[in-house]
Amino acid sequence: MNHLLEWSENGQIRRARWRSEAGLPLPQALDVVDDSLSADAAFAALAAGTALLWRGDWMNARQLMQALTRRADRHFAVKAGSPAIPAETFARHRQRQGQRAALLARLLVPLGPDYKLPLRRAQDVRPACREAWGKPDGGNSVVALRELLAVISAYEWRKKGVPVAAVGGSIHPHYGVFSPVRGEYVDLVAQAPLPPGCERAFDIGTGSGVLAAVLARRGLTVIATDTAPRALACAAENAEKLGLAEKISLVETDLFPEGCAPLVVCNPPWLPAEPSSPIEYAIYDPDSRMLRGFLGGLREHLAPGGEGWLIISDIAEHLGLRSRQQLLDWITGAGLQVLGRLDTRPQHGKVADRSDPLHAARAAEVTSLWRLGVAD
Repeated sequence: MNHLLEWSENGQIRRARWRSEAGLPLPQALDVVDDSLSADAAFAALAAGTALLWRGDWMNARQLMQALTRRADRHFAVKAGSPAIPAETFARHRQRQGQRAALLARLLVPLGPDYKLPLRRAQDVRPACREAWGKPDGGNSVVALRELLAVISAYEWRKKGVPVAAVGGSIHPHYGVFSPVRGEYVDLVAQAPLPPGCERAFDIGTGSGVLAAVLARRGLTVIATDTAPRALACAAENAEKLGLAEKISLVETDLFPEGCAPLVVCNPPWLPAEPSSPIEYAIYDPDSRMLRGFLGGLREHLAPGGEGWLIISDIAEHLGLRSRQQLLDWITGAGLQVLGRLDTRPQHGKVADRSDPLHAARAAEVTSLWRLGVAD
């Protein structure tokens, strides 16, 4: 979002670009604060809707964010007596998470024309900002500290990479591109039997390119698609780092490339809900648009005897957001049939976290690779 933020400071009117990846609106009230502000006072101001522009020490700002996060976690915790109906629990959880994120996003920091942080003891965030946002435009800007910390974290993960055994190396996620931290779905694609004679595949919605890399490691030539330039750049870099650039072609398009393939793979977002930030499009699929689009177009993009692999969790079913029968109806309605299914259980930490309001759904969750073919 590219708007101009205006405020009064030391008797002068200041202006800077308002930078918000999540598209948050301009703050309606803003106070300039420093190290003299306590965490309790800061939280009260943020909760009242006032944005706080930090002019103090950088390390103290990071400590303040940690203190505010702890207070927000307590403030927005699901209260006893919350709805027992899974869909209502999920809706309440999403609402509170959104409120929590909005409150924490009101703690702001300034950036100079070259992304330099004009704060005491500030680290050099310029390389991280350039990788996330591109070349600086020469003007001052203001950004939520929470967003800047996410940019810094993404930069470090991009340098370090996420080890993925199935690709024989690491995947380096870019800012705004979902990281393949849940390995169970990757392993399903690595282990599923390929259709007979299969040498070519489509990877629909490639994201970081991890599944395209898995398929390429299995000897296939892959055409990978995505609508997001960041995702395509990320997938291209990963293919290059893994030595798979000659096996993977990238196409910017919605869902399918032209033509047919004996294998078409798609790992759509697993939850039919509205995302609240760009990166959440990897998790939330409004009205199951991508899932239904993949199923609806698969038949015409499958070579004779080919298979479509749908990689999806059933957590939406446990949350009451989509039924198994609805999924099966979409499959048969698209002229497809189920050839088989491989299942696995998630291993991430939230499975065992009983304090999580969605624990029951997460504990029951199964991730599946559905093998689909053209119906007889």
